[in-house]
Amino acid sequence: MAIKNDKWICDRAKNGMIAPFEPNLVRQVDNSKVISYGLSSFGYDIRLSPKDFRTFRHIPGSIVNPKRFNPDNLELAQLHSDEDGEYFILPGHSYGLGVALECLNIPDNITVLCIGKSTYCRCGIIANLSPAEASWRGHLTLEFSNSSPADARIYANEGVVQLLFFEGDPCEVSYETRRGKYQDQSETVTLARV
Repeated sequence: MAIKNDKWICDRAKNGMIAPFEPNLVRQVDNSKVISYGLSSFGYDIRLSPKDFRTFRHIPGSIVNPKRFNPDNLELAQLHSDEDGEYFILPGHSYGLGVALECLNIPDNITVLCIGKSTYCRCGIIANLSPAEASWRGHLTLEFSNSSPADARIYANEGVVQLLFFEGDPCEVSYETRRGKYQDQSETVTLARV
Protein backbone atom coordinates (compact mmCIF):
# COMPACT_ATOMS: atom_id res chain seq x y z
CA MET A 1 0.00 0.00 0.00
CA ALA A 2 1.39 3.40 -0.99
CA ILE A 3 0.31 6.94 -0.17
CA LYS A 4 -0.41 9.02 -3.28
CA ASN A 5 1.34 12.33 -4.03
CA ASP A 6 0.19 15.74 -5.26
CA LYS A 7 0.68 14.92 -8.97
CA TRP A 8 -1.50 11.79 -8.68
CA ILE A 9 -4.19 13.64 -6.68
CA CYS A 10 -4.23 16.48 -9.23
CA ASP A 11 -4.49 14.07 -12.19
CA ARG A 12 -7.38 12.17 -10.57
CA ALA A 13 -9.14 15.36 -9.50
CA LYS A 14 -9.21 16.49 -13.15
CA ASN A 15 -11.17 13.29 -13.81
CA GLY A 16 -13.74 14.03 -11.10
CA MET A 17 -12.29 12.55 -7.90
CA ILE A 18 -12.63 15.89 -6.02
CA ALA A 19 -15.02 18.68 -6.99
CA PRO A 20 -14.59 21.56 -6.63
CA PHE A 21 -10.82 21.10 -6.73
CA GLU A 22 -8.17 23.61 -5.69
CA PRO A 23 -4.76 22.73 -7.27
CA ASN A 24 -2.83 24.91 -4.79
CA LEU A 25 -2.76 25.20 -1.02
CA VAL A 26 -4.84 28.32 -0.34
CA ARG A 27 -3.89 30.31 2.76
CA GLN A 28 -5.40 33.68 1.88
CA VAL A 29 -8.61 34.79 0.15
CA ASP A 30 -9.26 38.45 -0.70
CA ASN A 31 -6.42 39.66 1.59
CA SER A 32 -7.82 37.66 4.53
CA LYS A 33 -6.01 34.71 6.09
CA VAL A 34 -7.90 31.41 6.00
CA ILE A 35 -7.30 27.97 7.46
CA SER A 36 -5.56 26.36 4.50
CA TYR A 37 -7.35 24.16 1.99
CA GLY A 38 -6.49 22.54 -1.32
CA LEU A 39 -3.66 20.37 -2.60
CA SER A 40 -0.64 19.59 -0.40
CA SER A 41 2.37 17.32 -0.96
CA PHE A 42 0.68 14.03 -0.05
CA GLY A 43 -2.90 15.01 0.67
CA TYR A 44 -5.81 17.29 0.09
CA ASP A 45 -7.37 19.63 2.67
CA ILE A 46 -11.14 19.77 2.25
CA ARG A 47 -13.44 22.55 3.44
CA LEU A 48 -16.45 22.60 5.70
CA SER A 49 -19.69 23.41 3.89
CA PRO A 50 -21.68 26.39 5.22
CA LYS A 51 -24.92 24.51 4.45
CA ASP A 52 -25.26 22.23 7.48
CA PHE A 53 -23.73 21.88 10.94
CA ARG A 54 -25.40 20.21 13.92
CA THR A 55 -24.44 19.87 17.56
CA PHE A 56 -25.53 17.18 20.00
CA ARG A 57 -27.85 18.19 22.80
CA HIS A 58 -28.99 16.29 25.83
CA ILE A 59 -32.62 15.24 25.96
CA PRO A 60 -33.41 14.19 29.55
CA GLY A 61 -34.17 10.49 29.75
CA SER A 62 -32.80 9.73 26.29
CA ILE A 63 -29.79 7.68 25.30
CA VAL A 64 -28.11 8.03 21.91
CA ASN A 65 -28.74 4.74 20.13
CA PRO A 66 -26.84 4.19 16.85
CA LYS A 67 -29.42 1.56 15.81
CA ARG A 68 -32.35 3.93 16.33
CA PHE A 69 -30.79 7.34 16.07
CA ASN A 70 -33.12 10.11 17.18
CA PRO A 71 -32.56 13.23 15.04
CA ASP A 72 -33.93 15.30 17.95
CA ASN A 73 -30.54 14.70 19.63
CA LEU A 74 -29.03 17.09 17.09
CA GLU A 75 -29.60 20.82 17.00
CA LEU A 76 -29.05 22.86 13.83
CA ALA A 77 -26.22 25.34 14.44
CA GLN A 78 -26.44 28.92 13.25
CA LEU A 79 -23.93 30.15 10.67
CA HIS A 80 -22.24 33.30 12.01
CA SER A 81 -20.14 35.81 10.12
CA ASP A 82 -17.65 38.54 10.99
CA GLU A 83 -14.37 39.95 9.66
CA ASP A 84 -12.69 36.54 10.21
CA GLY A 85 -15.19 34.69 8.00
CA GLU A 86 -18.22 32.43 8.30
CA TYR A 87 -18.25 29.98 11.21
CA PHE A 88 -20.28 27.67 13.41
CA ILE A 89 -19.87 27.52 17.19
CA LEU A 90 -19.08 24.15 18.75
CA PRO A 91 -19.74 24.45 22.50
CA GLY A 92 -17.12 23.33 25.00
CA HIS A 93 -17.04 19.58 25.75
CA SER A 94 -19.49 18.87 22.95
CA TYR A 95 -19.74 17.06 19.65
CA GLY A 96 -20.85 18.28 16.23
CA LEU A 97 -21.51 17.02 12.72
CA GLY A 98 -20.79 18.96 9.56
CA VAL A 99 -20.43 18.12 5.89
CA ALA A 100 -17.64 18.56 3.36
CA LEU A 101 -18.04 21.22 0.71
CA GLU A 102 -16.20 19.01 -1.80
CA CYS A 103 -17.83 16.00 -3.42
CA LEU A 104 -15.60 12.91 -3.70
CA ASN A 105 -15.62 10.04 -6.18
CA ILE A 106 -13.03 7.54 -4.90
CA PRO A 107 -11.39 5.10 -7.37
CA ASP A 108 -11.91 1.38 -6.79
CA ASN A 109 -8.30 0.73 -5.70
CA ILE A 110 -8.04 3.68 -3.26
CA THR A 111 -9.03 4.16 0.38
CA VAL A 112 -8.99 7.63 1.89
CA LEU A 113 -8.09 8.34 5.51
CA CYS A 114 -9.26 11.62 7.01
CA ILE A 115 -7.18 13.32 9.68
CA GLY A 116 -7.51 16.53 11.65
CA LYS A 117 -5.68 19.73 10.74
CA SER A 118 -3.07 20.93 13.19
CA THR A 119 -4.63 24.41 13.50
CA TYR A 120 -7.79 22.90 14.97
CA CYS A 121 -5.93 20.22 16.96
CA ARG A 122 -4.02 22.97 18.78
CA CYS A 123 -7.38 24.45 19.81
CA GLY A 124 -8.70 21.19 21.27
CA ILE A 125 -10.85 20.28 18.25
CA ILE A 126 -10.61 16.60 17.36
CA ALA A 127 -11.78 15.40 13.95
CA ASN A 128 -13.13 11.86 14.31
CA LEU A 129 -13.67 10.69 10.76
CA SER A 130 -14.27 7.34 9.16
CA PRO A 131 -12.46 6.39 5.94
CA ALA A 132 -13.83 6.82 2.42
CA GLU A 133 -13.54 3.31 1.02
CA ALA A 134 -12.91 2.08 -2.53
CA SER A 135 -15.61 3.38 -4.93
CA TRP A 136 -17.28 5.57 -2.28
CA ARG A 137 -18.75 8.84 -3.56
CA GLY A 138 -20.54 11.83 -2.11
CA HIS A 139 -20.00 14.58 0.48
CA LEU A 140 -18.33 13.30 3.65
CA THR A 141 -20.16 13.81 6.93
CA LEU A 142 -17.52 15.28 9.26
CA GLU A 143 -17.43 14.64 13.01
CA PHE A 144 -15.85 17.03 15.51
CA SER A 145 -15.29 16.85 19.24
CA ASN A 146 -14.46 19.95 21.27
CA SER A 147 -12.26 18.63 24.09
CA SER A 148 -11.80 22.16 25.45
CA PRO A 149 -14.09 23.70 28.08
CA ALA A 150 -14.34 26.82 25.87
CA ASP A 151 -16.70 27.30 22.94
CA ALA A 152 -14.85 27.07 19.62
CA ARG A 153 -15.32 28.31 16.09
CA ILE A 154 -15.35 25.87 13.17
CA TYR A 155 -14.90 27.90 9.98
CA ALA A 156 -17.04 27.24 6.92
CA ASN A 157 -15.48 27.45 3.42
CA GLU A 158 -12.03 26.89 4.94
CA GLY A 159 -9.81 23.85 5.50
CA VAL A 160 -11.10 21.50 8.17
CA VAL A 161 -9.57 18.03 7.61
CA GLN A 162 -6.88 16.50 5.40
CA LEU A 163 -7.47 13.53 3.14
CA LEU A 164 -4.71 10.97 2.57
CA PHE A 165 -5.09 8.64 -0.42
CA PHE A 166 -3.75 5.08 -0.19
CA GLU A 167 -3.54 2.74 -3.17
CA GLY A 168 -3.86 -1.00 -2.74
CA ASP A 169 -4.51 -4.04 -4.84
CA PRO A 170 -8.01 -3.93 -6.31
CA CYS A 171 -10.58 -5.31 -3.87
CA GLU A 172 -13.09 -8.00 -4.76
CA VAL A 173 -16.02 -6.06 -3.30
CA SER A 174 -15.97 -2.25 -3.31
CA TYR A 175 -18.21 0.09 -1.31
CA GLU A 176 -20.31 0.62 -4.43
CA THR A 177 -20.71 -3.07 -5.33
CA ARG A 178 -21.77 -3.98 -1.77
CA ARG A 179 -24.22 -1.07 -1.87
CA GLY A 180 -22.81 0.72 1.16
CA LYS A 181 -25.42 2.56 3.22
CA TYR A 182 -23.60 5.91 3.09
CA GLN A 183 -23.13 6.02 -0.69
CA ASP A 184 -24.00 9.24 -2.58
CA GLN A 185 -24.36 11.49 0.48
CA SER A 186 -25.57 14.98 -0.38
CA GLU A 187 -24.19 18.24 1.03
CA THR A 188 -26.17 17.75 4.26
CA VAL A 189 -25.32 15.91 7.46
CA THR A 190 -26.08 12.19 7.12
CA LEU A 191 -27.29 10.59 10.35
CA ALA A 192 -26.28 7.18 11.74
CA ARG A 193 -27.83 4.25 9.87
CA VAL A 194 -27.94 0.50 10.41
